[in-house]
Amino acid sequence: MAQKEETAAAAAPTSQDGEDLDNLEDPKKLKELVELPPFEIVTGERLPANFFKFQFRNVEYSSGRNKTFLCYVVEAQSKGGQVQASRGYLEDEHAAAHAEEAFFDTIMPAFDPALRYLVTWYVSSSPCAACADRIVRTLKKTKNLRLLLLAGRLFMWEEPEIQAALRKLKEAGCKLRIMKPQDFEYVWQNFVEQEEGESKAFEPWEDIQENFLYYDEKLADILK
Repeated sequence: MAQKEETAAAAAPTSQDGEDLDNLEDPKKLKELVELPPFEIVTGERLPANFFKFQFRNVEYSSGRNKTFLCYVVEAQSKGGQVQASRGYLEDEHAAAHAEEAFFDTIMPAFDPALRYLVTWYVSSSPCAACADRIVRTLKKTKNLRLLLLAGRLFMWEEPEIQAALRKLKEAGCKLRIMKPQDFEYVWQNFVEQEEGESKAFEPWEDIQENFLYYDEKLADILK
């Protein structure tokens, strides 16, 4: 069963890849990792395996996961039926523009009205209220855009503001789903760095299916 979420302040600090900072003896190293650097958006084609294993893990106890990782697939279809596809990932941290906003600002700042867009997101956790609002506004003004959002975890799902934001996403036409074990495997195969000349099989973590069912039930209750 997924454990109850706690705030990062209540738990031991960790680095972005899950390293336990309490085990660090060097005060300078500890200070360097605990202090938040300037906000930045990182983009690329494949993310490091250790980031995936830590950030995408579908536990509810999400201490230390102060980023959102967003893997995307964009399919743009012309009237003639030709499809152009692209993929990549973004990561954010801290409190400025989040990955969802950055996608629309940097990856898809404009939409060609002559094309139909099918966009799929695999996100480590579901959007905050502000990002959900940005998605809703984009969907309402971009009639040729369809968005499928698959989330590894639900972000602060007990908060009424978050629940209302998720319902608004559904009403705006965004398809919301919790990532199944096979979705995590898809991300592993298509968005995670593999060792050169070798493709390592995805190894599901303990309770991956149980935690999927937990979050899937919570999302269904929120959206009904």
